[in-house]
Amino acid sequence: MSPQAVRAMGMVDDSAAGTGASHGRIQHFRDRAEAGRRLGTRAAAWGADDPVVVGLPRGGVPVAYEVARALGAPLDILVVRKIGAPGQPELALGAVGEGGIRLFNHDVIAALGVSAATLEKLTEATAAEVERRTVLLRGDRPPLEPAGRAVVLVDDGIATGATVRAAMAVLRRRQVRELLLAVPVTAPEALRMLGPLADDLICLAAPSDFRAVGLYYDDFEQTTDDQVHRLLELADGAP
Repeated sequence: MSPQAVRAMGMVDDSAAGTGASHGRIQHFRDRAEAGRRLGTRAAAWGADDPVVVGLPRGGVPVAYEVARALGAPLDILVVRKIGAPGQPELALGAVGEGGIRLFNHDVIAALGVSAATLEKLTEATAAEVERRTVLLRGDRPPLEPAGRAVVLVDDGIATGATVRAAMAVLRRRQVRELLLAVPVTAPEALRMLGPLADDLICLAAPSDFRAVGLYYDDFEQTTDDQVHRLLELADGAP
């Protein structure tokens, strides 16, 4: 999917994106809450009946909370983690998600010469962390059942797209009726990869000179586990 096709489909809000170097400016969001409110306005126009909003912990949850408020929808989380490359943890060899989903970036694995034994070790460690964090973040709170419902999947931004792709695979396996991916900012390459996997997509900014998600926020302080718990509690208590 080309950037031109993405814009023609209404996926990217060019008025917000600024498209980086091509317009000589970079779009900033004040914080995750503001980004979520802007996404919520756009998501409301989607018009899905009885949607569920799913945020990716931790940074995606404050954004998702505001989207859920705008839609009057329940909020849930989905734990996924990328499999970091040896010595380069920010580079994704793949990702692991709840429900046993495992996805791999075979081109990256081959380029780095990662052995099968090393990959298996890293994958098992990541899977154990997914299980640990799922228990930590959910506690006794049961997951919402998304089968047959429209789901809005939200993160605070996308760089490589590995974890979001894993989350989408988990949701598809759970037989959601429709899947909307909603993010404030993403790398154009990730947008082209993920766009065809969603039934619809909202992206407020896809700068051509994208470097890192945090550069597009004035406040990108790390979201804590306690903040995730608090937002889930607030969402549960909302009318």
